[in-house]
Amino acid sequence: MSSLFTGSGVAIVTPFNSDGSVDYKSYEKLVGFHLDNETDALVVCGTTGESATLTDEENAGLVKFTVEMVKGKIPVIAGAGSNNTAHAVHLTKEAEKVGADGILQVTPYYNRATQKGLIHHFTQIAESTSLPIILYTVPSRTNTNILPKTVFELSKVKNIVAVKEASGDVSQVAEIAKLCGPDFDIYSGNDDQIVPIMSLGAKGVISVVANIMPKEVHDLCMEYLNGNVKKSLEIQLNLLDACKACFVELSPGPVKAALEMMGYLKAEYRSPICEIEYANLEFVRQILKGYGLI
Repeated sequence: MSSLFTGSGVAIVTPFNSDGSVDYKSYEKLVGFHLDNETDALVVCGTTGESATLTDEENAGLVKFTVEMVKGKIPVIAGAGSNNTAHAVHLTKEAEKVGADGILQVTPYYNRATQKGLIHHFTQIAESTSLPIILYTVPSRTNTNILPKTVFELSKVKNIVAVKEASGDVSQVAEIAKLCGPDFDIYSGNDDQIVPIMSLGAKGVISVVANIMPKEVHDLCMEYLNGNVKKSLEIQLNLLDACKACFVELSPGPVKAALEMMGYLKAEYRSPICEIEYANLEFVRQILKGYGLI
């Protein structure tokens, strides 16, 4: 299979109304913002989209709405992960029904599956769909790492085509690149490591910071891919303050606060995510002012 996307895939937030329902009016505005600013893929219902609190109907509804709005201009990748394999299969099938271009599958959380268990889990999901699948390893969230040898075994499954690597361990990414070769795609899962991970052959990033600075994250990736490493590094270093702002508290708290300041949504959350502390709110505000975003 060819790459699902190259460049910047935004892990887009899910706006909510004050009554807790999905705020599709604000969501439509956000999707338009990304289409206007050259985001290369929309990753819907991921961690940043508060996927753990979405109902199955909301998950499928958001994917369907995004597919219909984007009209094939860029890929729509659906988060369909669960720590219950059967549930992950269900979410994956529903995302395929409503037109998703690909699936993001996070490492099962809480269960702490063995590497053998991970192979069984992801293989069963892959066998349930014709869509390409991106594995997502994020030990800080799930307490479970997909080891390089496990990624290699899973890469033999024809529609497991990539990994979003958010372990923070560049040596692990290098080992994956070595074992899996150039036909298996890698995406950075950490906004502060895009250039280092692209230097190991990654095709781009699945980004939180792209929620507020989509053009800059797109440009960072494209400059690198076009051979202008110096310019790419310049953008990477310039984005470090934005990374600090977006992760000053547990994501997506800060990035939703930022988007409210920028006029795109109301910073409503689903418990247990809640509004960020006042000092952190002011920190985010000062960072945004520094970039001229507010």
